[in-house]
Amino acid sequence: MPNPKRRHSQQRTATRRAHDALKAHSLSECPNCHERKMPHRACVKCGYYKGREVVSVEEAS
Repeated sequence: MPNPKRRHSQQRTATRRAHDALKAHSLSECPNCHERKMPHRACVKCGYYKGREVVSVEEAS
């Protein structure tokens, strides 16, 4: 296996890693309860997806 003959500089390493930062999840609004939710997923608060209830959510007392 070939090994590198010289080490990479810090700038070269940082340039390669420039796109490795974590990005925040995109959020959309639930049309039923208007809470923020991840797109293409059932709402955690009300359990609705595409206008119908797909998950029964019990309210906390």
